[in-house]
Amino acid sequence: MPERRPAVTRRPRRRAAALTALPLLLTATALLTGPSAQAAPEAPVAPLRAGPAAPAPRCSAAYRITQTLEGGTVWRMCWHYEGNAGLVLDDVSYQPQGERAPIKVLTTAKLAQIHVPYDDGGNEYDDLTGQGFAQGLMKLDPAECPGGTIKTVRVPGAYDAAHPDVSGLCATTRARGHAYRMGPYPGEQAKTYQLQGKDLLLYTVNKTGWYEYISEWRFSGDGTMTLQIGATGTLSPSDFDAGDGRGTPIGKGAKDYATSHSHNVFWRLNFGLDGSAANKVEQFDSATTIRPGGSTPTIRTTRTPVTKELAGDFGPLRWWRVVSDTGKNRDGHPRSYQIVPGPSSRYTGRSYTKHDIYFTEYNKCEQFASNNLANCGARAGKSVDTWVNGQPLKHPIAWVNIGFHHIARDEDQEPMPVHWQGFQLVPRDVTAMNPLTPPALSGHNGHYG
Repeated sequence: MPERRPAVTRRPRRRAAALTALPLLLTATALLTGPSAQAAPEAPVAPLRAGPAAPAPRCSAAYRITQTLEGGTVWRMCWHYEGNAGLVLDDVSYQPQGERAPIKVLTTAKLAQIHVPYDDGGNEYDDLTGQGFAQGLMKLDPAECPGGTIKTVRVPGAYDAAHPDVSGLCATTRARGHAYRMGPYPGEQAKTYQLQGKDLLLYTVNKTGWYEYISEWRFSGDGTMTLQIGATGTLSPSDFDAGDGRGTPIGKGAKDYATSHSHNVFWRLNFGLDGSAANKVEQFDSATTIRPGGSTPTIRTTRTPVTKELAGDFGPLRWWRVVSDTGKNRDGHPRSYQIVPGPSSRYTGRSYTKHDIYFTEYNKCEQFASNNLANCGARAGKSVDTWVNGQPLKHPIAWVNIGFHHIARDEDQEPMPVHWQGFQLVPRDVTAMNPLTPPALSGHNGHYG
């Protein structure tokens, strides 16, 4: 069973003056706002460019996002807004140029918790399910969404009950930099191939206590997805007392201290590669063998099917991918997506934060990595670690945990510069070649020239 938590009071708000299953309704009140419940959106600021014809998504036009990127790649998805998780993306598909139909990737994707324990043990928060994360959706200024559209979101249980509709979801594109580059050696007479890419960017800003969380979802032309949270706002002034002896001074001399704390962010990914819930999970490990006589060490990589629920940890030579059970690319290789973590500071103070990734069998009741609000039964735990109990994986759900240990610095005053934490979903064998390959190199599949 999960560990019991000491009762805590709500953090003070700013100066008084986060496969085919439907999202779960967690209480008797409406905590889900989806296509059938949202208010009419505002007129689009700059509609996103439509891609090739495709089957109509299972949402109305107001909750549909379609974007064509460099090289002809088209991303399609639906969105809705929940009363705890905030923004949820549904039916995410990717269609590179040359593919006759969209390739389904995710059925749903959302934040599953932001767990914030303070180093002195005095305060500990579950921001999504205990601190009103979703209700803190912030109105965005047009300058914050250059070249894009700010969509109107109806916020369940909004703090300002008289104004529940918030212009708070930005859909735009943002420069990525090099998508690729391949040039000749100096002095050679040959063409340089390079492409400057753009990402489809979706984001919201949610205010929780003294923090503002920027939740970004980026989709690239080569099929890569980047999921990350940026924390900004200000340091909590109630922690400027140096009472715990653990903080760092941030004012003149050694008078004002800020208490260090962690941000443990979880995402919940319901894959649906090629439209099937029965995806497979595989673990890859590479082992190095030192050979005598100074010979170059050898590395052997092994692939292990993950057939039962798993709590795992990333390593320099360990990673996981989710594999389609039905779809293959034009080379006959099964399509998959690799989970690539960003930098992470693992917090070991709670059982559910001791691992980097969890794979659990789908259960519509299991929605949040800690302090799960729904009643899943007398013997069911309230956190993701308790759900790893040996069930066969037939419909896997991936839970990714990325931690950040925040030791305050002078520069965190004020406003606090954004600090980011997140991970990527990287296509592995989804297409037979780089989907952005220029036509002149399209024959270089499996050989050079």
